[in-house]
Amino acid sequence: MGAVRKVVSYLGLGGIDHYDDGYDDEQYEEDYMPAAERAARRWRSTADSSRIVMVQPLKYNDAPMIGQHFREGQTVIMDVTGMPMPEATRMVDFAAGLAYGCEGRIERIADRVFLLAPAHVEIESS
Repeated sequence: MGAVRKVVSYLGLGGIDHYDDGYDDEQYEEDYMPAAERAARRWRSTADSSRIVMVQPLKYNDAPMIGQHFREGQTVIMDVTGMPMPEATRMVDFAAGLAYGCEGRIERIADRVFLLAPAHVEIESS
């Protein structure tokens, strides 16, 4: 269903289906997407989801890197021991939101070291 049709349906203006006929929203979005994002979207679909990535951020600005790995379906071990406590707390809050938003899990595995696992990864504790 196209964007216009979704809005029309949401607003209860049914019967106005002709506005959206002939449009392919996904193709339109990809045609006007920046080249780098188009390439990343293709690469993301072939990413190895069995890979575990170890990340040691030094500042909060490193958060997008963690998010990118996690959204690609990779398990991330995040070690915030090298960060000042306020930034480390902020980074853990970001990671918890990321895990929750992507239906994954976050587990503390050591002091200031966390495991972010995507939804398809099973974690066993003994």
